[in-house]
Amino acid sequence: MSKICQITGKKALIGNNVSHSKRRVKRTFDVNLFDKKFYWVEQDTWISLSLSAAGLRTINKLGLDAAIKKAAAKGYLYA
Repeated sequence: MSKICQITGKKALIGNNVSHSKRRVKRTFDVNLFDKKFYWVEQDTWISLSLSAAGLRTINKLGLDAAIKKAAAKGYLYA
């Protein structure tokens, strides 16, 4: 599975490692992802999500059902 948050849509960025002599080498900045299980009360089932720390805060703020609906509307959620 790719390194993409299912709630916020965050994914890895590409940048440079810069040494003391200013040489630049390509690297990736990975997302802080967690594999987390949630109990979805509305559907009466457990779901497993791969989400970032920001996605976890979004679920805590909005609630699971609202966060899933918002992510599905934006196209971030995949099976």
